[in-house]
Amino acid sequence: MSALLEHVMAPEVRPFAIAAAMIVIVGSVEVISMLIGASLSEMLGTNIDFAHPSDNGVLNAISWINVGGVPLLIFLLLLLGAFSITGFLIQDLARMIAGPLPASIASVGAVAASVPLVRVSSRAIARIIPKDESYVVGLGDLVGRIGEVVVGPLDQGPPGRVSVADIHGNRHFVSAVAAPSSGPLPQGTMVLLVDRDGTRFVAVKADDELKPPKPTLSN
Repeated sequence: MSALLEHVMAPEVRPFAIAAAMIVIVGSVEVISMLIGASLSEMLGTNIDFAHPSDNGVLNAISWINVGGVPLLIFLLLLLGAFSITGFLIQDLARMIAGPLPASIASVGAVAASVPLVRVSSRAIARIIPKDESYVVGLGDLVGRIGEVVVGPLDQGPPGRVSVADIHGNRHFVSAVAAPSSGPLPQGTMVLLVDRDGTRFVAVKADDELKPPKPTLSN
């Protein structure tokens, strides 16, 4: 165990160990924040539109790497993961041949190797993960849709999360609060998204006649 720790924290691999630790920390913070009704994704501007050119050169560079247009938090985790894995592999290979490279040189190689990996990974992951906004349906198109509270209860405090399908049947998980005139909406409640403020929706309890019919069992 001590040998493994010494290997991971050796100076030549320290940048890659730090990247791996950041993945664990960021992932843990996101899980905890979602459980309390907030989201680190929103704080980082997850809903940046990667589909269209921007006047910001950094965003354009991210858009070029983030081919799948995955949310920014997922993109950062992909980038950190690719950098960490390729960095360790580069140093392990160098160690077997002649000896470990300086951390700065290995880091440059890891960055160069990470870019194509992230481009491929973002395209693949974008097909399977739910996103707050797709490039076919905007957030505004979700107003008036029926959804289910999946992280709640919704009230006038920190937002919870609602699972809602767009007109194409694609599932979105959006942040939402209860309308000022509404009481708390517990997890599992079917709600109607009546308005939005930025990326945050306002929800009320859906009337029974608006709820989708329950499937019936045929004999």
